[in-house]
Amino acid sequence: MKLGLQLGYWGAQPPTGVAELVAAAEESGFDALFAAEAWGSDAFTPLAWWGRETSRLRLGTSIVQMSGRTPASIAMHVLTLDHLSGGRVVLGLGVSGPQVVEGWYGAPFAKPLARTREVVDIVRQVLARRGPVTNDGPHHPLPYVGDDATGMGKALKPIVHPLRADVPIWLGAEGPKNVAQTAEIADGWIPLFYTPGSAHLYRDWLDEGFARPGARRSRADFEIAASCHLQVVADAAEKDRVVQAMKPTVALYMGGMGAKEQNFHKQVFVRMGHEALADEVQELYLDGRKDEAAALIPDSLVDDLHIIGEPAEVREKVAEWEETGVTTLLLSLRSADEVRRVADAVL
Repeated sequence: MKLGLQLGYWGAQPPTGVAELVAAAEESGFDALFAAEAWGSDAFTPLAWWGRETSRLRLGTSIVQMSGRTPASIAMHVLTLDHLSGGRVVLGLGVSGPQVVEGWYGAPFAKPLARTREVVDIVRQVLARRGPVTNDGPHHPLPYVGDDATGMGKALKPIVHPLRADVPIWLGAEGPKNVAQTAEIADGWIPLFYTPGSAHLYRDWLDEGFARPGARRSRADFEIAASCHLQVVADAAEKDRVVQAMKPTVALYMGGMGAKEQNFHKQVFVRMGHEALADEVQELYLDGRKDEAAALIPDSLVDDLHIIGEPAEVREKVAEWEETGVTTLLLSLRSADEVRRVADAVL
């Protein structure tokens, strides 16, 4: 199993010390560097900026929000960065949620599966460069055919010859239909809160996608890039401190992300068997009682979601994750020393 350094997205200010983190990841045998976006920093620019100092790390997005750019624009970013990096890009895509799509990007959220299929198809057409790029679908018609169209739109193919026609496309997906479609049309999957304890929930959905006519991959060559917090600790007391410190983040995703009526992250916890807990955490969180919400998160749930322990325990848990099909662990690490400690323990 490979390790990826997850830079995430920025907070109120750009992070510090990233160059040292990236250098340590390259030197320590990490496989990839990933960046994310929400409604602030974008996912591509940090990869271009910090990736320029690397020669081996794959450069991935986890995830690019589809509604933030047209499919052709996404493909242009990928084409450009793949040339600049010598063929190291992994395109991670996702639909985000209705609050961001409609509130930030001013785009409709409806029919996310159909939109995903069109975006992936258009990006692949651009990168293949076999001919002018067209799409008959209702979400991203090419050429544009709306009521306000001039009628002068022309199907085009990229001026630049792409370095690779087969840039890997990984999809962020959580629900049953979305996961099945991911297994059908993508090269990999970026799940949220995928753990050895929850892996069985997804097995049938993935198999349904792999079995569809024309499926791009099989379980044998499909990548699963799971995010978790991996921390090597000295003893049980330090582990307990780390577990307690992780609870506010779990509570945020369980109860504070998305609208009360439609929180995709909360639904993941419901499917994991934590419905009553998720309802209570959400009620407290949305009422502003965040500390109380975090206090409800059991230690066992944090321990299932993340890999925290002394070196031997960490290696044992990493092996458990690998046995469920995880090919890459995406890790958010805070210092170059932490990167090296993780690499020493795992790689």
